[in-house]
Amino acid sequence: MIQFDFHKAFSRTTGWVTESELQRLRNSRVAIAGLGGVGGSHLLTLTRLGVGGFNLADFDTFAIENFNRQAGANLTTIGRPKLDVLLEMALSINPELDINKFQRGVEPARAEHFLSDCDLYLDGLDFFALEARRALFSACDRMKIPAVTAAPLGMGSALLNFLPGGMNFEAYFQLEGKGEYQQYLHFLVGLAPAALHATSLVLPERIDLAAKKGPSTPMGCELCAGLAATQVLKILLGRGKVLAAPWGLQFDAYQNRLRRTWRPGGNRHPLQRLAIWLGERRLLG
Repeated sequence: MIQFDFHKAFSRTTGWVTESELQRLRNSRVAIAGLGGVGGSHLLTLTRLGVGGFNLADFDTFAIENFNRQAGANLTTIGRPKLDVLLEMALSINPELDINKFQRGVEPARAEHFLSDCDLYLDGLDFFALEARRALFSACDRMKIPAVTAAPLGMGSALLNFLPGGMNFEAYFQLEGKGEYQQYLHFLVGLAPAALHATSLVLPERIDLAAKKGPSTPMGCELCAGLAATQVLKILLGRGKVLAAPWGLQFDAYQNRLRRTWRPGGNRHPLQRLAIWLGERRLLG
């Protein structure tokens, strides 16, 4: 049996990081809620980066409709808990990982417990899981934990960072007091102010808010993992400029475009309010 050697396994990363920085990553702990679409890719990417500790939460099982985008989905994992599958995959890369499992997912009332001892929260929740997402980002704000969210939109990714002392999730998205469908719209518009993905959608009717379903691609999930892991590296190592809300990034590989956005006031910004008004008439009307 091949004996695992951390430094040899991740030696090809050095050069982009120093030996001491690799050790800092090894000693870091990242919380990831949701191990489906983007969450599974997040976990595997950060494991290969050398991050040594995780708090992981997911209550769902794999199904055949997950095959198009989810890292752990295949014929052998249908019906198996996503948490168990991704845990096995991560440990097969680094058997020394220190992992805390939360098999019932994230219970909003216990968000702080899920985030305990973590250096950063990386959002992998389903787009429609706004109650749990709001609870986690609120807890991050109270606990002064950096939080990163990257949304797979079409064949690209939109990314936002929320850093301690900066604009928080609720102030940016303005979800308080909104109805369920209005919250989804506010979240979508806030995630991607540049809306680079919009023109690539050839069948808009495939977005079904009532059924909580929408189209997705594997490219979107993998691009999210790359963008998010780079932000995680910069935050954990304190190296390089990190754009935080109300700044955001969106990259669309199909459109060959990258946009850096700035929306002071978040969804209170006039451009955001206009986009929400138009969205209400197109999607909710």
